[in-house]
Amino acid sequence: MEHEQPGRVGRRLAAIVAADVAGYSRLMGLDEVGTVRTLREHRRVTDALVEKHGGRLVKSTGDGVLLEFPSVVDAVECAVVVQAVIAQRNEGIPQDRRMLFRIGINLGDILIDGDDILGDGVNVAARLEGIAEPGGICISSSAYEQVRGKVTVEFTDIGEQILKNITCPIRAYVVGQTAKAHQAAPLSSSAPHLSVVVLPFGNLGRDPEQEYFVDGVTESLTTDLSRISGAFVIARNTAFTFKGRPVNVKEVGRELNVRYVLEGSVQRGGNRLRVNVQLIDAETGNHLWAERFDKFVADLFDMQDEIVSRLANALDAELIAAEARRAERSPHPDAMDLVFQGSSWFNKGLTPDSLTRARGFFEKAIALDPDNIEAMVGLARVDGYLGASFMTDDYSERLAAAETTIRRVLSLAPNHALAHVTLGFVQVFTNRAAQGIAECQQALTLDRNSARAHALIGFAKFFLGRGEETETHINEAFRLSPRDTAAARWLGYVGLAKAQLGADEEAVIWMRRGLEANRNHSFAHFPLAAMLARLGELDEARATVQAGLALDPSFTIRRFRAHVPSDNQILIAVHERIVAGMRLAGVPEG
Repeated sequence: MEHEQPGRVGRRLAAIVAADVAGYSRLMGLDEVGTVRTLREHRRVTDALVEKHGGRLVKSTGDGVLLEFPSVVDAVECAVVVQAVIAQRNEGIPQDRRMLFRIGINLGDILIDGDDILGDGVNVAARLEGIAEPGGICISSSAYEQVRGKVTVEFTDIGEQILKNITCPIRAYVVGQTAKAHQAAPLSSSAPHLSVVVLPFGNLGRDPEQEYFVDGVTESLTTDLSRISGAFVIARNTAFTFKGRPVNVKEVGRELNVRYVLEGSVQRGGNRLRVNVQLIDAETGNHLWAERFDKFVADLFDMQDEIVSRLANALDAELIAAEARRAERSPHPDAMDLVFQGSSWFNKGLTPDSLTRARGFFEKAIALDPDNIEAMVGLARVDGYLGASFMTDDYSERLAAAETTIRRVLSLAPNHALAHVTLGFVQVFTNRAAQGIAECQQALTLDRNSARAHALIGFAKFFLGRGEETETHINEAFRLSPRDTAAARWLGYVGLAKAQLGADEEAVIWMRRGLEANRNHSFAHFPLAAMLARLGELDEARATVQAGLALDPSFTIRRFRAHVPSDNQILIAVHERIVAGMRLAGVPEG
């Protein structure tokens, strides 16, 4: 018999099993008495199986149970048998009336509190149950390591999962038939692209005075996500009907017909505020992305604005990436599927290869849907960057094509913020920097979170010979979107501005940071090489040139000199200084 030392918390290693009924609330709504009776009958069978495999019922919670097993092999074998028995009992029952269990299993350290068990080991099992398919089993890597080769079922590695309120990602595996279901999950045929609901954020501190701030974050984020081009966002009045209720994200997705669910929480401790957010695929229940903000409490409304803007910008990129992954699995992609794939290639980096691939997807989308706004914006952005980044000799034709396309977009959608930024970009690179700034300011009236508009204003100041103003605008862009897919370009903008000011060492620092953020930006290698050469770092300069030429073998000094997008004498002078540095670094003359 175990004897705990007085005051000492008991611990032991155990296999923990968490299980619940998928869609229990829906089943209760269909037939309350029948659902309770069916659950009781199922439990009579499953309790016997648990006892047979050496398990112990720790507690039951309505439609769910928490079990403990001394052996993880016994726990997994029991779970497999339970699911097989339940599947057999469901035969002949209409699909929408079947009672299906989800099971999560973890091997971990637990705290002993009388007959109850507590701790992270238990929490992980509960979260794994939450991402299991109805009728399926999901286990942690710690459990898998103990059962592989010992249980005659197949396991599929579904990678690291970000689980709610679990600090570190957990590698997970699905068991048996659920493995195949996870690999080939059917795409939703009815949920719109970029469809999302922002569930009311949780107030973890339970401080009623904090409630207005928590609700404010939810409402503002709902509004700002709706500004993402092509997004379908569930209205806040509908989303707030879920406030204070435990939710199953898959059921929410089906009920609201959305592809993604965003949920989060706010916790205040002393003078610090923590905000946790998770983006979840409503079809599979998989966590796609998570973010945490830890900040000192200052002005709560300023804080709310900053948190919301950062989330909106980050989610824009994450949703595009998620939609691109979906599109890759689609046997019959529609125009928007192709747009998301094109956008994903654009976000990978500015090289001739990635931009050519992106252009191909946008052109296919337009072939399917000639008036597709997002495809036209994507095509204009590609043409603009091909011309502006010195990747082609017909740069003027590329920039002219971009302007023609984006002006057509604005005739069809005059309030499209990114279209205004794209027109501003073309104007900046065709000696119309002041007009480009005006277009960016118009974009900001339409989307206050447009970090790209702030960044382009900063770069336009460089073309006007006012490089000392560039860094302030770039800092504002980073405040709104600190991990933006364009971060590498923004850092390079500041580097060029420092070069214009004669601060070559600072220029190198910023340009290096840009390449560290994303090396798939071919042109960015050449100004850095030029600055390094001017500072006497010839070996590094030459190596940097070779890295740039590996991405764009056609780049030459001749092409760079042919396109000076400003008649400002300060800009022309720094352009020539960069040319001289490129020669020292060994850039081909052409």
